[in-house]
Amino acid sequence: MSEQKKYVMTYDGVKKLEQELEYLKTTRRKEITEKIKVALGYGDLSENSEYDEAKNDQAFNEGRILQIENTLKNATVVDEAEISTDTVTVGCKVKVYDYDFEEEVIYSIVGSAEADPTEFKISNESPVGSGLLGKKVDDEVEISVPGGMAKFKILAISRE
Repeated sequence: MSEQKKYVMTYDGVKKLEQELEYLKTTRRKEITEKIKVALGYGDLSENSEYDEAKNDQAFNEGRILQIENTLKNATVVDEAEISTDTVTVGCKVKVYDYDFEEEVIYSIVGSAEADPTEFKISNESPVGSGLLGKKVDDEVEISVPGGMAKFKILAISRE
């Protein structure tokens, strides 16, 4: 049997997943059940696209529930009190100067299960996230990214 992947997560990330799980198990399940009931009222299931769509929604919802439950079961929560500001670690914010774009950016280093690049939450497993791990303020880092090489200078490290 293969070993389960462990997910490093922040406390906020766990809370967010727990809220999504609660929504999917209660509200979303009821909505989908209602859609199925309505679709069944249309008769012949062989040509009933509403029924097919509702069943697809149901399958997706149940799959997402299993995925979240698995993530939470295998989560290792980072204790914010133990987050060091000496080096870049999961759970910290790191302010960097991006030489390519000539701008300062603040990234939150999070586990892969809660990464969201649109909110500057980058995974510790991503090229930039893993490249910054363990570095200190004033370190300059060159990281291989899909578009080539990216160069950063670490300006500050703080807790979430």
